[in-house]
This record gives sequence, C-alpha cells and structure tokens, in this order.
Amino acid sequence: MEDITVEDLKSRLDNNEKFMFLDVREEWEYEDDNLGAKNIPLADLPSRLDELEAYKDSEIVVHCRSGARSMNAKKFLESKGFSKVRNTTGGILAYRNL
Repeated sequence: MEDITVEDLKSRLDNNEKFMFLDVREEWEYEDDNLGAKNIPLADLPSRLDELEAYKDSEIVVHCRSGARSMNAKKFLESKGFSKVRNTTGGILAYRNL
C-alpha cells in the first residue's frame, strides 16, 4: 500500500477515522510524546506479532520518529501477510512540524 503523509494522518485522526495505528518507537520515546497509537517497539515486533493478528486484513498505519523504523516495520509486516500497511512519511517529527 501507498505511504501516508502527515497531513493525511492528521486529517484522519481529527475525523476519528478507524484504523490500526502503530507506533514502533522505543517506550521512552513514546512516553515523551505520542499520538495515541499502540506502542510496539520495532525490535519487539516479531515476538508481539500476535497482538496485531486481528488486523491482518485491516489498514495499519505505522509511524516512528522520522519514518525509517516504520518503513522497516511495514516491510516486516508485509512479509508476514499483512496486506494493508502504510508508513507515515516523516514520522512524528514531520507531524509535529505541521
């Protein structure tokens, strides 16, 4: 699936649209600043994949600090059969600069 811009993400969050929202930053980063997404650090994703199983055929929007870790998470999830994964380009840094 195509990546999502921070502008589109903000609009969707403001409109309370339903999608699985995943933050793959470390816990301390999440505690410092978060957008309300489920936090599963990228390194923990393989061992916590069962937490996302219910969303295998649903849209999952992944974000991190800059978009690099979330791109890796997207590739990993796609390799595990998740078909509707979108990376947030620019991550939370770009989101906060809106």
